[in-house]
Amino acid sequence: MDNPSKKNIEVSMRILSKNDEEAIKLRQFYQNNDLFVVNLMSSPGSGKTTLLENIAKNHLLDFSVIEGDLQTNRDAERLAKYGVNAYQITTGEACHLEALMVKDALEKLNQQGDLKNFLFIENVGNLVCPASYDLGANMNIVLLSTSEGDDKVLKYPTIFLCADAVVISKSDLIEVFEFQISRVKEDLAKLKKEIPLFLISKNNLDSMKEFCNFLKLNKEKNYVSSHTF
Repeated sequence: MDNPSKKNIEVSMRILSKNDEEAIKLRQFYQNNDLFVVNLMSSPGSGKTTLLENIAKNHLLDFSVIEGDLQTNRDAERLAKYGVNAYQITTGEACHLEALMVKDALEKLNQQGDLKNFLFIENVGNLVCPASYDLGANMNIVLLSTSEGDDKVLKYPTIFLCADAVVISKSDLIEVFEFQISRVKEDLAKLKKEIPLFLISKNNLDSMKEFCNFLKLNKEKNYVSSHTF
């Protein structure tokens, strides 16, 4: 009798292998076009779009965006108000973006306007599925909002293992939610992740400048994530 578990593993490997092939092509495209690509991952409502809005509003980086959501074009429309070349991928029931989706979106972005040297891919809000799909990004960054609690690193280790940096968003509410930064650091250490940690608030321009300077520095260094999905 066939083993159903074995079949499921084989099917999953075939799907991910196809995604990995497309991610390799994307990585080469980014390099050829001098694009520094950041894959932003988090749960819904962590503040990914708000962060990008404030970067655009304060002219901290010149960037393009690929937005991923189950439904609606609202996030792309929010960024377009600030002159950002943004394209929305509506995934329907898919809880993550895949490399082929990004490839198609890049073609649409090119049609809409010039691609900037920084490209943010705002992944679908989810702390599980995006951790399994390589998008060829230079950096994979995970946002964790203070309102979510400080216990998420070990609850969702796979996505934090992907991270080249972690951003704690809504940091002005740390005391309100009794969020312990020390716990996040300790839990990252348990995962053996020695990575930069940023505290970001839309009410603190310096915090966003520090984050953007970090991205600029890594672009200059031609940083490419070593994480294998």
